[in-house]
Amino acid sequence: MGEERKLTVDDWISSQGSKSNGLAILIFLVLAGLAVYMYFIVDSVIATVIFGLLAVIIGLAMRIARQWERVVVLRLGKFMRLAGPGIFWIIPVVDEVPIWIDLRIRTTFFAAEKTLTRDNVPVNVDAVMFWVVVDPIKAALEVEEYQKAVFWAAQTTLRDVIGKTELSEMLTGREHLDEELKMMIDARTESWGVSVHSVEIRDVMIPIELQDAMSREAQADRERRARVILATAEVEIADKFTEAAKSYRKNPEAFSLRAMNILYEGIKQKTALVIVPSNMVESLNPGGILGYVSQMKKAEEYAESKDDEPFGSVFGGMGDSDSGRNEA
Repeated sequence: MGEERKLTVDDWISSQGSKSNGLAILIFLVLAGLAVYMYFIVDSVIATVIFGLLAVIIGLAMRIARQWERVVVLRLGKFMRLAGPGIFWIIPVVDEVPIWIDLRIRTTFFAAEKTLTRDNVPVNVDAVMFWVVVDPIKAALEVEEYQKAVFWAAQTTLRDVIGKTELSEMLTGREHLDEELKMMIDARTESWGVSVHSVEIRDVMIPIELQDAMSREAQADRERRARVILATAEVEIADKFTEAAKSYRKNPEAFSLRAMNILYEGIKQKTALVIVPSNMVESLNPGGILGYVSQMKKAEEYAESKDDEPFGSVFGGMGDSDSGRNEA
């Protein structure tokens, strides 16, 4: 905060500009040297007075404004004109140049410390504002020390916005707050000839106790979502089990094979002995299932053997059967 105030004062001091410049000093020294030469060498009092007056007048009347500067010229206390950039002249004693205005984009850092939000949470907020003077005459004549006025307007506006905003909105909706701050500050400074380009919130600091509470709240919310996802998965699994039960009801052998496969997988993965109750073994009907599997294997072997018989042997067998019929 102290550094920001110091920067504002430094900006105001720099706005006063330089009352002299290198070119005017050089011309003054040259003319003063000529005046001394005329007095001591040529011994001409008139030439000495002329060169001396020219040196003083040019040294006091000549000013140079840089490309981004505009200078307010007052004559006998009244606004006369806006000078710059480049060389301009004033009437010594009659004219004065109290304010030099920088037309470049300026940056101002401001903050709000221990400000309560709408839900009564104390926060510290740092922000930066980019602004520019668009009307130098208003900035010089309508407000005293326009840099300080812009700074205080930005800070009070930030406090107002914080008081109207909840903490959650401030943490998640910074872009909206930036735009709102820009519009409000711009409305206040428009009459001073100042236009606000943008406002950006740099940091929002909350108490450590609240940070811990928010962390626990976020963790609890994540656990809640994880449990909801797990429950949803359980519902989907139950639906699939229902469909599987309908299929197993129509095919008991498939159900028994599935049960034995589950036992086998458990034994294989754990490498342990599984004790199964006798009534469960009887319900699995291993004998019937083994017989069913054996019959299926025989049927497959018979089909393969029929597929492997050559066509000649088949036709030969058919001829033998025909001859037998004829003999009968």
